[in-house]
Amino acid sequence: MSKSKFLNIDSMSLQGIDEDSELIPLMTPEDEEEINNEALPETLPILPLRNTVLFPGVVIPITAGRDKSINLIKDANNGSKVIGVVSQKDEETENPGINDINTLGTVARILRVLQMPDGNTTVIIQGKKRFEIAEVLTEKPYMTATVRETKEERPPVEDSQEFLAIIESIKELALKIIKDNPNIPSEASFAIKNIQSNSFLINFVSSNLNLGVKEKQDLLEIPNLQDRALATLKYMNVELQKLELKNDIQSKVRSDLDQQQKEYFLHQQMKTIQEELGGISYEEEVDEMAQKAKEKKWGKKVSEHFTKELAKMQRMNPQVAEYSIQRNYLELFLELPWNEFSKDKFDLKRAQKILDRDHYGLEDVKRRIIEYLAVLKLRNDMKSPILCLYGPPGVGKTSLGKSIAKAIGREYVRMSLGGLRDEAEIRGHRKTYIGAMPGRIIQSLKKAGKSNPVFILDEIDKLSNSHQGDPSSAMLEVLDPEQNNDFHDNFLEMGYDLSKVMFIATANNLSSIQPALLDRMEIINVTGYTIEEKVEIAKRHLLPKQLKEHGLTDKHLKIAKPQLEKIVEGYTRESGVRALEKQVAKMVRHAAKSIAMEEEYNLKMTNEDIEKVLGPARMERDKYESNDVAGVVTGLAWTSVGGDILFIESILSKGKGTLNITGNLGKVMKESATIAMEYIKSNADSFGIDSEVFDKYNVHIHVPEGATPKDGPSAGVTMLTSLVSLFTQKKVKKSLAMTGEITLRGKVLPVGGIKEKILAAKRAKIKEIILCEDNRKDILEIKAEYLKGLEFHYVTDMSEVIDLAITDDKVKNAKSL
Repeated sequence: MSKSKFLNIDSMSLQGIDEDSELIPLMTPEDEEEINNEALPETLPILPLRNTVLFPGVVIPITAGRDKSINLIKDANNGSKVIGVVSQKDEETENPGINDINTLGTVARILRVLQMPDGNTTVIIQGKKRFEIAEVLTEKPYMTATVRETKEERPPVEDSQEFLAIIESIKELALKIIKDNPNIPSEASFAIKNIQSNSFLINFVSSNLNLGVKEKQDLLEIPNLQDRALATLKYMNVELQKLELKNDIQSKVRSDLDQQQKEYFLHQQMKTIQEELGGISYEEEVDEMAQKAKEKKWGKKVSEHFTKELAKMQRMNPQVAEYSIQRNYLELFLELPWNEFSKDKFDLKRAQKILDRDHYGLEDVKRRIIEYLAVLKLRNDMKSPILCLYGPPGVGKTSLGKSIAKAIGREYVRMSLGGLRDEAEIRGHRKTYIGAMPGRIIQSLKKAGKSNPVFILDEIDKLSNSHQGDPSSAMLEVLDPEQNNDFHDNFLEMGYDLSKVMFIATANNLSSIQPALLDRMEIINVTGYTIEEKVEIAKRHLLPKQLKEHGLTDKHLKIAKPQLEKIVEGYTRESGVRALEKQVAKMVRHAAKSIAMEEEYNLKMTNEDIEKVLGPARMERDKYESNDVAGVVTGLAWTSVGGDILFIESILSKGKGTLNITGNLGKVMKESATIAMEYIKSNADSFGIDSEVFDKYNVHIHVPEGATPKDGPSAGVTMLTSLVSLFTQKKVKKSLAMTGEITLRGKVLPVGGIKEKILAAKRAKIKEIILCEDNRKDILEIKAEYLKGLEFHYVTDMSEVIDLAITDDKVKNAKSL
């Protein structure tokens, strides 16, 4: 039995009808007799009902929404209050005619008309007796028709006991349904018990059965009251059986309900609340993913895999931990840019302008990028090269990647590898683990939104190993052009094409890179800058950048080239420009403070202003020192921050011929000192040295700046020259520096880092440089403007070095050896 009808009866006072009203929902036999004796009007206004059937004696509220219905109720309420009520055959029909309604209905009396707060008209009606439409008279403003009464057939006296038994059964079933159905208020049983009229009981129960309009209309059209009671009893039995089955199932389910099911039930409630608040349900989430998948440009293999994994997620309980992992997995598939590429801009002249605008110098790098673009323009399917920009810090390796991306119109992605020691950071975790994530390569591509970005692998030389794997070995597949077209990520579980990605690695030290990894990259040496280049970079880039960051313009501060050169020479000693930028920032901050405090300052900075703000020049120790003492020689060295000069000092003291070496030197550098000493002993006659000296004097070699570790073979020629100068007590030529490795036979071998060493020599005001003959090719690769003011001497043997470096001038107050 339906819940709504009982509620309507039980809550009439809520509809504006109180206990003293003429409306009494429970009909007595006297009321029934009075209704049967009432004469039926010849014509009635006909009110079609969409979704209910009115039975004789039953009171129901209806809401009038159609204009015809509202006009009919208004006229009838002002007149006889009697109308004819019929049900529609199809509730969707908006303007029903005679063919759209059932011809058998119920005469109704209007008990109350209410204007509801929402503006609708609600009318409470009570059924009287059945009628049948004879002829439709009018259809406007509403339907009217002539009607004839359809009397109900009462059971004969001899069948009264059977009829009464049916009535009792109806009551018992009704009370049982009310008891077993929690949705029906218990007050409804009171109404059933107090119904005195048998015919009203049948109609009342029929009206409240959980049936459709057609079934209720069929009940209404049964002329024999006993037959209608039997049909009603049949429907009640079916409803009771369904109710008992439902309760039985609920009882079993309730007894088997465990903690997980409780959580699921609560989550379902939460999901419903989220949907009401505008959230997305799991079903909608799956549908949305399927719709997005149709728009992706992936291949057949990926599409089939995604469909399979999506079906797996549909079968999962949303409460289990694997559900969120599966959802993240599918979201990654949808967010990755499968076969989505940026369109390369092949305007090479424009690309050259962008590179020249953003970076001063770095000609080799720019030429290589333009070459790559030229080939890509001609072939359009070239695999991207793996470039490695190698050089000291602060020379613009990382920022060069941004300029390359801008020049060719690609997305820019940077991944810092410094200190990375977990292989899963590259290859990702297997998605069977809680908290599993894809590797940073795949994550960066998702962030870029394209499959061909410019990808900067920053500090690739600082990858480290641990018990969690070897990341540098995992990078082998990433950086191999022959393998990375099917890069396997553990989380993705599928190959992803990286061949269109332009990888650019940066490194400060090639010796710490795994040889196999180094072999896969094209090394481009990004050397340090000359003083002239630093001045231009400061003028074009660093000063405008710092002015902008401090809220100033070139109208607030001007630093001319001579002053910038003073800052470069006196306050920086690096190959790059990072320290230079910090000094320029100090000058800009000084101007900003002066403006903010309304203090006077020079718009055009002078040398005195620079010393006032930055303090006295601190880098004078890089300058060349005069060699008025025997045994002091200037050497050239390569460090992780670029080229530098170093001074090698040696001294004699009376003793037994021991050799001491100090200055925080590495094993190779100590070996160079030992080789130099042994070579001098074996060739003492050619150098004009008395061999007895080696047994009477101790030799001490020292390299200043003992706090700085120093190692490498480059100081071999410098140490030998220092010892020859010491033993001969002859000066070393002024403004001279040298670098090269030596052998026991006195041969001079080539060394690396030539450009950095040349730049260090220029900073130190060196005029002449001695190099190995095999290093001549390195000098030819350096721009001529960098070599201006330098004279080079190329040697193959140590005797040539001594002839070039040692003068014939004896040192004043030379020791007699």
